[in-house]
Amino acid sequence: MNPSDSAPVRIRSARLEDLPQLTALEQRCFSEDRLARRQFRHLLTKGNSAVLVAEADGRILGNTVLLFSRTTANSRLYSIAIDPEMRGRGIARRLVEAAETETWKRERSWIRLEIRKDNLPSINLFQSLGYRRFGEYGNYYADHMDAWRFEKQLDLRLKPELARVPFYEQTLDFTCGPACLIMAMQTLDKDLIPDRMLELRLWREATTIFMTSGHGGCGPYGLALAARRRGFGVEIFVSAPGVQMSETVRNEEKKEVMALVQADMEAQIAERGIPLYFQSVDLDLLEQKFRAGFVPLVLISSWWLYREISPHWVVITGFDEHFVYLHDPYIDVEMGETPADSINMPIGRELFVRMCRYGRKGLQALVLIASPNNNAI
Repeated sequence: MNPSDSAPVRIRSARLEDLPQLTALEQRCFSEDRLARRQFRHLLTKGNSAVLVAEADGRILGNTVLLFSRTTANSRLYSIAIDPEMRGRGIARRLVEAAETETWKRERSWIRLEIRKDNLPSINLFQSLGYRRFGEYGNYYADHMDAWRFEKQLDLRLKPELARVPFYEQTLDFTCGPACLIMAMQTLDKDLIPDRMLELRLWREATTIFMTSGHGGCGPYGLALAARRRGFGVEIFVSAPGVQMSETVRNEEKKEVMALVQADMEAQIAERGIPLYFQSVDLDLLEQKFRAGFVPLVLISSWWLYREISPHWVVITGFDEHFVYLHDPYIDVEMGETPADSINMPIGRELFVRMCRYGRKGLQALVLIASPNNNAI
């Protein structure tokens, strides 16, 4: 039986006692890509998320699931479900508006989502609420239907200055640096074709760091030299001289190898006339170089994004008065992330400054990539 038309519909946060109704609603609304009871329990108890429900007369008529990035100013509207018997009554609109309120309350200024290309009612709803279509995913759903990507900026005062940086996802755990360099080079050379072979070739050229286990990583000198070999303009900024990240290893032989490799790269940098500056990275410098046409690659600590203590490279794509925007080549699939979560990620300015240092010595590193003629983007 439907709730009485006169029964008020209220929007509230979901509770554990709602699990049976939430699961039953999924069964009624979807034939594939359903959220299971265990997933709802995780979202309600452990996930960095919010589940909102529309309720009348004790019955849940619809719900929406929001996922929040740990660090960035993005939220993702992961799912919205409306009881088939209650559609066309404005419940979906109210849930979306409540999701926007919740997103802003959590100090997120952007909300993103995916919509099936054949779901015209949802497309019309989100467009009427001011959402902008900004991309697509092919073969996205279980039945191979494509998806449109939509986003909405909740604070319209934000006016980010964004470069058109193509996105490239790293294909291996240790190739964030090469993936970022590919993005920078493709920004400046539209004819460059990114692929895994290039990614691995760059990694072989740029690897300077022994990790405590597994494959080595890429330091600023190796990435800069790899870019210069391909004709790009390069500048390097590091916070201090010395062997970079030597504290990540205990083996003295490995430390010696790191020192020798870095010394060889320093000689190549000097021979090629690449500007090398020993100074801290600051936002004024980053913005100045960005507006001059450089694509900045910045070393951060992945602790701020993934709660893992490891060095990680990202690409700066823009600025506004509140945020620094970046492409992160790593997509945490296990956490339900998609490329939309890694593209033009907004990071609060103060937080970004804290992110841009790694290790006990607080190493800061910046590699600036420019076209051969240093043309503006």
